[in-house]
Amino acid sequence: MGDTQEPGRALDPDLRAVLIRAQHNELTEHHVYKRLAQREKNPENRRVLERIADDERRHYEFWGTYTQAAPEPSTFTVWKYVLIARLFGLTFAVRLMERGEEEAQTSYGRLEDRIPESKQIAAEESEHEDELTKMIDEERLRYAGSVVLGLSDALVELTGALAGLTLALQQGRLIAATGLVTGIAASLSMAASEYLSTRAEPDGSKSPVKSSLYTGVAYLITVLFLIWPFLVLGNPLVALPVTLACALVVILAFTYYISVAKDLPFGSRFGEMAGLSLAVAAVSFGIGYLVRILLGVEV
Repeated sequence: MGDTQEPGRALDPDLRAVLIRAQHNELTEHHVYKRLAQREKNPENRRVLERIADDERRHYEFWGTYTQAAPEPSTFTVWKYVLIARLFGLTFAVRLMERGEEEAQTSYGRLEDRIPESKQIAAEESEHEDELTKMIDEERLRYAGSVVLGLSDALVELTGALAGLTLALQQGRLIAATGLVTGIAASLSMAASEYLSTRAEPDGSKSPVKSSLYTGVAYLITVLFLIWPFLVLGNPLVALPVTLACALVVILAFTYYISVAKDLPFGSRFGEMAGLSLAVAAVSFGIGYLVRILLGVEV
């Protein structure tokens, strides 16, 4: 077991570098949480963010008693997380911050033999994670299920439809027009179904109108994202793989967002949705080919 360090006592260069890096991270996180608290309208959320910001500042000052240094925060990191919070919500930004907190807990755990107080700091970092998990009530996550419904249905249904239409119709603009009409009709149908489903829920925690809007808009945006290759690219056999790639991008982006914001596993959820969409597209492509051959469809 190594010697216990005391404030003001000379540190070996490696330990001092670790502690200065810890100071830098703590001060940066202090400013991030402070800025997020200033933007937060929910009083309880703001109170917790301010308390965590104060803890991070105290950790920074504690490590300073050992290093006798005053590193500056990362302005870029502060700006980055504030921007992420604006674009994707407080929950997503805070969860990304939590990942840094987990790394800090591991680092502090390695310092316990030499700086016993690091155990308390690691415990406080863990407490931050627990509080952050419980504190945030954000509309976009309350309606995440509605968005998932719209996205997943559009990805599965429309990739399958476009794949089938590619061989059945063989004209990019005609395929796009058919897909657009089908997608708009399906988005309206999904929105209406979500409205009725949410209205029938006994707890009344979600607005049926908002639920239907989230579902319908998510479906429609996904439709537009999937049909553009057929409008831009001349050959539908070239447009189809581009559309499938676009579908994978949508699945990747949204699965990552949900996995971070709700602390869920990423790989299995991505694999499940991507596999289902591609499987339906493959089957539909084969059906389109059979329809063209058996019915003699030539456009």
